[in-house]
Amino acid sequence: MKTSFVSNLAVQNAMRVTVQQGQLEVIKLQQEVTTGRYADSGLALGASSSRAVNLKNELDRLESLKDTNAIVTQRLSASQMSLETMRKAAEQINTTLIATLGNDDATRLSIANTDINGAMSSFVASANVQFNGEFLMSGVNTDVKPLADYEAGSPAKISFDNALSTFMLGNGIATMNDFTPAQMTDFIENTLEPMYTGAQWDTDWSNASDQNVMSRISANEVVASTTNTNTNGVRKFALAAVIATELLGAGVSTSVRDKINSAAQNYVQQSITGLIETSSSLGISESRVTKANTSLEAQMKLVKTHINDIEGIDVYEASTRMNTLLTQIETSYTLTSRLQQLSLINFL
Repeated sequence: MKTSFVSNLAVQNAMRVTVQQGQLEVIKLQQEVTTGRYADSGLALGASSSRAVNLKNELDRLESLKDTNAIVTQRLSASQMSLETMRKAAEQINTTLIATLGNDDATRLSIANTDINGAMSSFVASANVQFNGEFLMSGVNTDVKPLADYEAGSPAKISFDNALSTFMLGNGIATMNDFTPAQMTDFIENTLEPMYTGAQWDTDWSNASDQNVMSRISANEVVASTTNTNTNGVRKFALAAVIATELLGAGVSTSVRDKINSAAQNYVQQSITGLIETSSSLGISESRVTKANTSLEAQMKLVKTHINDIEGIDVYEASTRMNTLLTQIETSYTLTSRLQQLSLINFL
């Protein structure tokens, strides 16, 4: 019979390796218990992991669309607020014009002019509103201030003065008081209006693009997420405001002033209608974004379910295995401690 000796150091090293392996397994199981998925899905699933990768890519795409939609929603909301302020400014001018109809009192006309200028300033400021450093009403020219101010020396003011002096000279009108109702109507409809409905609008007033920013809100749906200052509502407001500020308080006859007032009212009412139409268009975009978000949430929920079906684990089973391993590790610690205490000195 032959007796073999086993070193207690060899036993300790074997136990140490077992503990290290157990600790690594516990870390993996802790992650699985926390996440509910395989710690290493590639190792666990093998070739099936490609399905999980594709689903995760799809989930990232859907989440990206949803994040983008949040920005689109904020942009649309800010645009709606601006349009509401612009519409109120137009309504203020309309109210002022109605109140001054048939009134030749210089003081009253001066007050009306102040009110109209205030409404015009509010309108321009709202048209030039920014969101995240971008002008909302510049169309795709988001880095350019869309609407110019109407003031002394501005292109629009210079164009008006030139148009008025040219018309008066061409029609033999020496002073404003010499205007007849027919001549004033001709000047407004055939000289001023084309300046605001035609190409000169871009020269005098607007730096905006006619093309609005388009945003993708789902895989196959794109909506306009901004508007611009080239719409009929903005053009007609500017025309009405200029007619009112420049001509209403001028030294014209009562009948001519009534023509001016009526023309300004007509244009400002067209402006209100146009602004409401623009707001409605953006409202349709808002509704489509809301519906798209609902659809995206449903798709994300479905994809997450599929990913969980592929990568999901039995959390209860993993927890049980982890507790068993922890118990084994504790036992290994105890055995290792006792082995370390083995020494020949204790038996001498």
